Amino acid sequence: MPQASSPIGVFDSGVGGLSVLRALLAAMPHERFVYLADSANAPYGERGDAFVAARTHAITEYLREQHHIKALVVACNTATAAAIHEVRSSHPELPLVGLEPAIKPALAVTKTGHVGVIGTRGTLTSAKFGKLMASLADQAHFVVQPCDGLAHAIERSVALPVADQGSPVHATETGALCARYVQAMGSFGTAPGQMDTLVLGCTHYIFVAHELRALVGPGVQFIETGEPVARQTRRLLETAGLQAAPDGAVATDAPRTRLLTTGPVAMLQAAAERWLGLLADCCETVSVP
Repeated sequence: MPQASSPIGVFDSGVGGLSVLRALLAAMPHERFVYLADSANAPYGERGDAFVAARTHAITEYLREQHHIKALVVACNTATAAAIHEVRSSHPELPLVGLEPAIKPALAVTKTGHVGVIGTRGTLTSAKFGKLMASLADQAHFVVQPCDGLAHAIERSVALPVADQGSPVHATETGALCARYVQAMGSFGTAPGQMDTLVLGCTHYIFVAHELRALVGPGVQFIETGEPVARQTRRLLETAGLQAAPDGAVATDAPRTRLLTTGPVAMLQAAAERWLGLLADCCETVSVP
């Protein structure tokens, strides 16, 4: 059985979920984490629901059996939409946190009543997302834009030098894709009829916040899910009595954070260093059949 000193499992189809891990590390400094990027099968957003559900089940079993996790954060909107209910049924005793595009928080902050939502096609065409939108459709005007290829481009970008902050947005592959999708959505801004709020409905997208900001302007609010997920995870651990002791990470003589990938380790190492400031030796490649 998991102990309070056991790690929290976090997984995504790739490195995008590191944005959620970053929030978890900040919110729970005494906890240990095992992050798994299923990069060999990324991006999930362009796969079918049956495939994503099968991978979600396999990774949950792997993290429980090999790492004895005490809770699981599904740091992937697509996997949450495709499989969270099944995983919850299969593992009822496991504290489980999933993701969904932060539509409700966006409603709380929009002043114009016009909200943009970007995400993977898998997330935005899912039954779960459709049900969420139907329940809130009369509360604002939503513009929903699938961003095919953007998550994958963000993954590839970690191996490239950081772009000069003064470079044109279109100068990079990620910037060009952001520009294509933002322009397809319509007008952003704070004037009546403009979208003043943008929901980042994929964990990868916070890593192109600079490009998105250049495109939509300074007055548009970005809504992402890392911090709310961290708060919910902490609440579930408190309820279950599974919070680590303040010196837990030291007492176990184990690394605080382990990063695993089913794909090339170099990509995960580059992302961990760039986005989390972690050293390459915390990363390794694993097999999850």
